[in-house]
Amino acid sequence: MVEQYARAHIVTDEEDPGAVPVVLRWDPDTDPRLVRVGLPGPHEWAFSRALLEKGLRAPAASGDVRVWPCGRVQAVVEFHSSHGVEVVQFESKTLVRFLRRTYTAEPVRG
Repeated sequence: MVEQYARAHIVTDEEDPGAVPVVLRWDPDTDPRLVRVGLPGPHEWAFSRALLEKGLRAPAASGDVRVWPCGRVQAVVEFHSSHGVEVVQFESKTLVRFLRRTYTAEPVRG
């Protein structure tokens, strides 16, 4: 499993709360095609690793998740649910580093 802690900005109409802790996870034993993003509170989203990779280069969407580059050094991940929309801004290099780790991680042998 690959687990990486990061900081990201939740984009809101209210005052900027500053960077918040986020956890990025990939577990090949659960589903090697998915990545998970854990936001503060009980919010965790699972979506295609390929979507995250594509979204770092050009706008991409699948189901309730959209990812797109924002300038040269940032990326935005947008999550839609029945409770509303959460927009999270990351440094692109953080997501690239995480993806690289998921592709180079050794599978666990049981």
